[in-house]
Amino acid sequence: MVEQNQELALAWDFVEHTDRSIFLTGKAGTGKTTFLRRLAAESAKSLIVVAPTGVAAINAGGVTIHSFFQLPLQPFVPGVESRERHAFPKDKLRIVRSLDLLVIDEISMVRADLLDAIDNALRKYRRSRTPFGGVQLLMIGDLQQLQPVITPADEAMLRPHYSSPYFFASHALQQIQYVTISLRRVFRQQDPVFLELLNHVRTGRLTPDDRARLNARLDPTFRPDAKSGFIRLTTHNRIADSYNADELMRLPGKARTYTARIKGDFPEGSFPTAYGLQLKVGAQVMFIKNDSAGRFFNGKIGHVTALGPDSVKVVCPDDADVTGEIEVTPMEWENARYSVNAKTNTIETTVEGTFSQLPLRPAWAVTIHKSQGLTFDHVIVDAGASFAPGQVYVALSRCRTLEGIVLSTPIHDHTLGSDPVVNGFISGQDAAATQSIAALPAIRSEYNRTLLLNLFNFRDISETTEQLRHLLAHDLGRIFPTVLAEWQALSTDLREQVISVADKWITLLANTPVEALTGETLQQRIQRGSRYFADKFTSIYDTPLSGVLRIRPGDKKVANRLMVILTDLNQALRARIALLEAIAANGFSIIKYLTYKQKATLCASRKGVGSPVKSTTVSPKAAPAKKTAPAKKKEPKERSAQVSLDMLRQGMTRAEIAEERKLALSTVTGHLQEFVREGALTMEELYTPALLNAMTSAADAEGPDGDFEAMLKRLDGTGLSPYDLRFYLRQRAAGDE
Repeated sequence: MVEQNQELALAWDFVEHTDRSIFLTGKAGTGKTTFLRRLAAESAKSLIVVAPTGVAAINAGGVTIHSFFQLPLQPFVPGVESRERHAFPKDKLRIVRSLDLLVIDEISMVRADLLDAIDNALRKYRRSRTPFGGVQLLMIGDLQQLQPVITPADEAMLRPHYSSPYFFASHALQQIQYVTISLRRVFRQQDPVFLELLNHVRTGRLTPDDRARLNARLDPTFRPDAKSGFIRLTTHNRIADSYNADELMRLPGKARTYTARIKGDFPEGSFPTAYGLQLKVGAQVMFIKNDSAGRFFNGKIGHVTALGPDSVKVVCPDDADVTGEIEVTPMEWENARYSVNAKTNTIETTVEGTFSQLPLRPAWAVTIHKSQGLTFDHVIVDAGASFAPGQVYVALSRCRTLEGIVLSTPIHDHTLGSDPVVNGFISGQDAAATQSIAALPAIRSEYNRTLLLNLFNFRDISETTEQLRHLLAHDLGRIFPTVLAEWQALSTDLREQVISVADKWITLLANTPVEALTGETLQQRIQRGSRYFADKFTSIYDTPLSGVLRIRPGDKKVANRLMVILTDLNQALRARIALLEAIAANGFSIIKYLTYKQKATLCASRKGVGSPVKSTTVSPKAAPAKKTAPAKKKEPKERSAQVSLDMLRQGMTRAEIAEERKLALSTVTGHLQEFVREGALTMEELYTPALLNAMTSAADAEGPDGDFEAMLKRLDGTGLSPYDLRFYLRQRAAGDE
């Protein structure tokens, strides 16, 4: 479809070959979902897919915006920083920092403040001042269909900050250039008269002929034949649920309940159908999943002919492709999260839970909202209670033909069209889109230049190095003068041998004609330059890093600050050296750069603190250990404990450290508890607030002389061991003293 559709081909070009953000819109049935699925499967970029609701996220193969970015449910007010209840997990942090493209499906439902909350999170966790942390956006949706939900209280809170609730009022979005691509070819309907009518409904500009055609479909008393496959589209869940319950009750015979099976974590709000699905022979049902064998598809209507213990049989009316009964067995939906594959250093989806149920839903009626994205042959549109612009258009556009529609209630003018604010935005985007599309070849070339400039831009390493030198000079220089001298010399070498040379490269690339950027001569120079910088970073940093890693400041705040800077610097160095070495060996292209950068970033953030060119981790010590037999025997144990502490301070949990190091959780906990005893680590750093609260509540409930086993019983399900509780009680007693 992408190759045959000019707009979809343009969208693909902008996504894959530029860093320009895109708003991909279009009428119902124009292929937006198909495009998203292909992009997720074939894109060279590191991407994730998010959506505003659980159902939308499951359908898009992604996760919800709030769950991925760990956002609170209250509105995001610009300039007001909300206190986070949970730290960003290390694995998620690695994903965010390696991200090239963020896909937001159903963008029409995303409020402006939510998009700004995403911007705030990306800037923070990518440590970037650039809007959205420099990540490219692909926003998919139709503003003239589903719209953002905003309560009167939220609207009052946000009105002083936003001109409208729509995503395009986002402050961050207004700071970037993005192109709007509108898909015009409709695949669902083929009748030009019906297509024209739908377009007039969409824009709220009905002609007398349009009204006559719609009025001809009005029949408030219409009751379809039981086998005709008509489905009623209503505005509210309660109307659809009541209608389905009444129709099921009217059928003779006994209902059978099919209970879903849930494994792991699958939120109730994301259930694709009922947990306890009640069916009878004769029940009208809708398939809610595609069959790999092609017997049914999402939105297909049928009737139940037989009820088995674990399956049902369904016949679909007027189905020329499938003859006889379809035996329907349970199918599985996945609730996924994004994770990093440690072997391939790529982002992949990890299944957190599954929902297994018959892929059916009672379908005498369904809400207009839940019909989004589906296609029907026969619909009864009950839109008299429409409460938002666009609902009527969504309902009518679900049907393939005008002849397949029956209106049970009149369509009122106030339910047609869309918000004037939306119309003004769309009309303004058309001219901008035309300019961007005309400039696409130049934008592609400049993207190639941008990536080359990024390859030789080492400001992140330079700035972090200066932070470390400053910390050494002000807080540690008197104690460790040799280490400080090494870093002062390093700063000079970095400036003269790396930054000044890189600045010349950047000037050269900025002034090189577009056509010469891919020339063989320049490509060879790029490879040689990459090798030069990779070698320089290795030679300049190796010895000074080994020196600073051996020091252990007595001041806890200084020690923590040193660890944070060292972690940032090591990850930046590892990622950049790996990227430069890959380009030096294999040459530069957009796809190569993106692939190597993703793997280098994910691999670098996976390792602990240490030399960027050595696989072992140096244990910080105040002075070299004495060369005696007892000291040598203790060294591996001390080093192992220090590695656990380093990993904890990089944001990893005890369980993640244990998994990473292939150690028992109790061993890692024992490592870290030693540092608590020494005063180098706090209980709050070792245990999460939830675990500390659980132990405190258990101890308080049993009293100072309470039974230990009773306390432990109160901690069932928390994952805390007797070892954890004993340690907590000892520390609590010591604190009381």
